[in-house]
Amino acid sequence: MSDYSITIGTFIAIQAIVACGLNVIVGYAGQISLGHAAFFGIGAYASALLTTAGGLSFWTALPIVLAITGFIGLVLGLPSLRLKEDFLAITTIGINFIVESVFLYVPFFGGALGLGGIPSITLLGTRLRGPNFLYLCLVFLAAVLFISRRFTRSWGGLACFALREEETAASSMGVSPIRFKLLAFVLGTAMAGLGGALYAHLMRFISATDFGFTLSVSMMSMVVLGGIGTLWGPVLGALDRKSTRLNSS
Repeated sequence: MSDYSITIGTFIAIQAIVACGLNVIVGYAGQISLGHAAFFGIGAYASALLTTAGGLSFWTALPIVLAITGFIGLVLGLPSLRLKEDFLAITTIGINFIVESVFLYVPFFGGALGLGGIPSITLLGTRLRGPNFLYLCLVFLAAVLFISRRFTRSWGGLACFALREEETAASSMGVSPIRFKLLAFVLGTAMAGLGGALYAHLMRFISATDFGFTLSVSMMSMVVLGGIGTLWGPVLGALDRKSTRLNSS
């Protein structure tokens, strides 16, 4: 494989990971989210800060990154308990713009200059780059797909499916909308955080504009085009979007 093909494959794998997280929220739980790029950015900035200012390795920082994005997903998922459809979509769009503005205007996050000097990922003393980084992303993508599949076969996944189809009927049968909607947001945003961490260490420089609203729309289109609510839909959508951009360029 050429260096160009490896780079494209790496981006596809990372985008597929993030799209899988969005698929959990939108496809499995039936919640509209048009601000998923915000959690992608939160994961990227959290990993960048922990490995630069915090001095941690990628592997030590990764569990913290997942916990941070999952917790923020839990908090920002609270509006889904009261809002539905268009109102929820508008709220998630607002969340995306707010998070992007925080990254852009708060000096702690680098402001308009962004964050640089992000270290490369090392494994057993070997710096991962090129095909090795691609293999790492594919391993994480396989893990995300495995978790997604297990989730669909768990009680939590079945409860999310029930809420997606008819929330009132599911509630009358004892399914808690609060518990399982928030579970979907935590799982989906944690997956986005994983993708963001990989992206930060791939690029080694990030800025707020990398995680704007247009990226959220792109992620949603991946899920929809690939097959919303299906296991392989986000992967196929990421492949389709990247191939479309390559053909148009």
